[in-house]
Amino acid sequence: MMYLSKGYSIKTKSGKTVKVLDFIGEGGQGAVYKVDYNGALKALKWYTGKKIKHPKKFYDNLDNNIKRGAPTASFLWPLDITEKDEEAFGYVMDLRPSEYKDFTFFLLAKEKFNSVNAMLNAALNISAGFRELHNKGYSYQDLNDGNFFINPKNGAVLICDNDNVSEYGKSSGIAGKARYMAPEIVLGKDAPSVKTDSFSLGVVLFLLFINSHPLEGKKTCVPCMTEENEKKFYGKEPVFIYDPQDTSNRPEPGVHRGAIKRWKLYPKCLQEMFQKAFSKQTLDDQSYRVLEIDWLRLFIRLRSEIFKCSCGEVFFADAVQETACPKCGKKNKFPMYIKTKKYNVPVHQRTKLYACHTIEDSLDYSTLAAEVMQRNDEFELKNVSDKAWIVSNNEKQSTVSPGSAIILNKSSTFDFGGTKAEVI
Repeated sequence: MMYLSKGYSIKTKSGKTVKVLDFIGEGGQGAVYKVDYNGALKALKWYTGKKIKHPKKFYDNLDNNIKRGAPTASFLWPLDITEKDEEAFGYVMDLRPSEYKDFTFFLLAKEKFNSVNAMLNAALNISAGFRELHNKGYSYQDLNDGNFFINPKNGAVLICDNDNVSEYGKSSGIAGKARYMAPEIVLGKDAPSVKTDSFSLGVVLFLLFINSHPLEGKKTCVPCMTEENEKKFYGKEPVFIYDPQDTSNRPEPGVHRGAIKRWKLYPKCLQEMFQKAFSKQTLDDQSYRVLEIDWLRLFIRLRSEIFKCSCGEVFFADAVQETACPKCGKKNKFPMYIKTKKYNVPVHQRTKLYACHTIEDSLDYSTLAAEVMQRNDEFELKNVSDKAWIVSNNEKQSTVSPGSAIILNKSSTFDFGGTKAEVI
């Protein structure tokens, strides 16, 4: 590959100047540099024609994506594209802030989340990013663990390597990595699409929670992962490592430590969602794929069920049923829960309601709407939204205006402005 020297300068299609300041790193398709982009610090990803199978098609796709713009601010999206220097060219994007770490570092235990809540936020942000991508008419086509930078403190996510994103029905010419491809892509039976992205997203989420690959167990413990073996294990005969019926590919002790240790830490609802995402039916038929909206609703639920036991252990406690602490064995049960149309939100001293709980059919999991405050043996719900609520209790109605709070009592009902909830 042709590396760019410090001081190398080239014009972009928009007429701006890119000047190379420093080398950042190299990937499978190109190298990344820190550059001066008309006075602003940016990153430049640089390619040579030899690295790209269809360079003109690839260049035109990048140019089109720049014109259409990023789906959300979570994407380190191409901002401008350079003119061609013989067969070489590049695109400009924002630099990654230093507090964001490579997802691969989390998988290698070089980084870890500050809390379970941060990890769930990362899962929410990844799923939401790809929902927005698909809603804007794009498919990713090369989703893998190298596409994410994550802030370990709060789970904020930046999605990178967006050069392979294409509009529906169009191909960037990049199929992806076998370990992340849907079986139909591995076998060359289909082209990348939203449905194949959904499979890849499931793989990434499994890695995030379980720190192991969903299809790599006893069967994949071979001396060499040849191209033939890749087609067999990821295409022709894939088996989920925790398939409820087929135990032939269970994690191997001493090899798949992450899977064995972490699978049992998560609640049944998450286990069942992964079993659905990698069931034989789903592996064979893309119409059964788990979609982003399904993951989002599950993670919204799980985030509200994070509980801290008096012994200090943090775990997932069922909102309705009694749950034993995995460390001390103490049986914990929430005093009450807030039941909405789609969620049962347990009440404890750290409970928060978001717009997704108080606005009908909303998936906004970041805009805070209410907070629980504990005062002795009572719990108050404070309205931190911009709407007044109507609360009914024993046939009496009262208004909870923004900034005020009300004591939670069982059988109380809330009208958050069209969305209703009941305290049970």
